[in-house]
Amino acid sequence: MILELLALFLALALLLPPIFTSIFQTNRLPPSPTALPIIGHFHLLGPLIHRAFHRLSARHGPLFSLRLGSVPCVVVSSPDMAREFLKTNELSFISHANSIAINRLTYGSSLAFAPYGAYWKFIKKLTMSELLGGRPVSGFASLRAQEYRCLLRLLDEKSQRGGEAINLTEELPKLANNIISRMMLGTSSSNHDDDDGRVEEARIVVREVTKIFGELNLSDFVWFFRKLDLQGFGKRIDAIFTRFDALVEKVISEREQLRGRNHMNKEGDGDGDDMAEVKHFIDVLLDYVDNEDAEMKLTRVHIKALIMDFFTAGTDTTAISTEWALAELINHPKVLQKAREEIDRVVGKSRLVSESDGPDLPYIQAIIKETLRLHPPVPLVIRKCVKQCMVKEYVIPEDTTVFVNAWAIGRSPNYWESPLDFRPERFLQAEKEGNMGPVDVKGQHFQVLPFGSGRRICPGMNLAVQMLPALVGSIIQCFDLTVAAAGSLSMEERPGFTAPRLHDLVCVPVSRLGPLNNILG
Repeated sequence: MILELLALFLALALLLPPIFTSIFQTNRLPPSPTALPIIGHFHLLGPLIHRAFHRLSARHGPLFSLRLGSVPCVVVSSPDMAREFLKTNELSFISHANSIAINRLTYGSSLAFAPYGAYWKFIKKLTMSELLGGRPVSGFASLRAQEYRCLLRLLDEKSQRGGEAINLTEELPKLANNIISRMMLGTSSSNHDDDDGRVEEARIVVREVTKIFGELNLSDFVWFFRKLDLQGFGKRIDAIFTRFDALVEKVISEREQLRGRNHMNKEGDGDGDDMAEVKHFIDVLLDYVDNEDAEMKLTRVHIKALIMDFFTAGTDTTAISTEWALAELINHPKVLQKAREEIDRVVGKSRLVSESDGPDLPYIQAIIKETLRLHPPVPLVIRKCVKQCMVKEYVIPEDTTVFVNAWAIGRSPNYWESPLDFRPERFLQAEKEGNMGPVDVKGQHFQVLPFGSGRRICPGMNLAVQMLPALVGSIIQCFDLTVAAAGSLSMEERPGFTAPRLHDLVCVPVSRLGPLNNILG
């Protein structure tokens, strides 16, 4: 009997350690700093969350785990790890992690934040075919050129008045707002004709939305705070929602009235309203609302959600990237001079830079890429684990929130030489390994991810890569921008879902080409 027990003990001693080791390894989470009770790792963060994550990655590595309240999270800070989450295991991280603010302010139905499924696939397909794909983006090129000219005229007016200052932090969102409004709604919200204050109201609401989207609300993470609203988020969300809903309800109602008048005029053999004759994206959406037999039944709420989507993503991010590029060029006069030499050589001084010039302006393109590397407008790509997944040797449990730190990845010294330097030339050099050619920003090269990657890559990417070179190029072609600040412009950031400059870009435009009447037409 004793011998049998000894034999059993010996067998268990040999068999159980591998079993326990296997169980431990298959449930191994990424490394993590020490957490506090209840709040987890909230004490390690700050207003600029992407910078806090970057500091933590220096200690805990390119993949580490956090617990924010009761919510498990992982932070990804290297290109190799980003590839694992956004490409290799993409379907395990295909949905977006949403907050109370996001769910409320996007009506739970936006393209950017909707769960991966039939609705998201339908809206993505519809949006790309009618608004943001290559064909529709090209079709709206002349419309965007008109808006570029409006901004250049304003700069020229300031210049001709003997050097009057202009706040580009205020004017660039207006331009982007006008473009999105005309592309999507068919109406011009021109900043020169804003009698009802709608443009300014929209700009303020968009900024408030992107700010609150990027703030950490304890009610999202600690269950017993959800009904307390200790930080006042609930009141802020309600106020923003009320303002935005009133704005967008007015826009939809006006379009419905135009469509109704046009229909009545057609039945009476009238000419109809010119504005309603042209079909815009809002009309496509309203057609789906009216059609009981449509492939996907849409409602008024879906339209509001999509308008919120495109105005927040299209307005704020485009304006932010343009401002960062101009600020970097002001701080780097040699780069600015080289860019102008390319423009003068390729375009000349008798016409404006246009979007069609983009392929012939590689240095301007490199400036935009370098700007997006250092200053991705959305610094964190956020995903949610929809099914447990192994990444390398680590397990990522279902419902884990994933933060891919695009800001940190773009500054990684392991992939970028002198990563903090603004050097557009790096994008004109062939990649040292792999012979893939120059690094691009469209989600295929994981060392720079301003638009994310994979199926949920930013749908506005096509529009951004068309607009930014032409807009930045035409501004520096026509004007010197002088600033009052001594030394270099500050590169500090403002907290939020996006990462704009902390300080407004106020400058005096000085014309390089004299009065621009002949060029602007």
